[in-house]
Amino acid sequence: MNSPAETIASPCIGVCSMSEASGLCEGCYRTIEEIRDWWDMSPAQRNAVMQRLDQRLQQIDFGD
Repeated sequence: MNSPAETIASPCIGVCSMSEASGLCEGCYRTIEEIRDWWDMSPAQRNAVMQRLDQRLQQIDFGD
């Protein structure tokens, strides 16, 4: 079992809608595979997903 220090909270914000254009959730920016596998991932795998989310957010044009 993971210790609290190893726990990485899900980035889900309850806006669960997959974008057909990007293939990402419009709420948390994860792929369907990342969402599906989240609870089975190790802390290192979750951390890698969180780093990819940061990279994705920097690349998204929000139209501002």
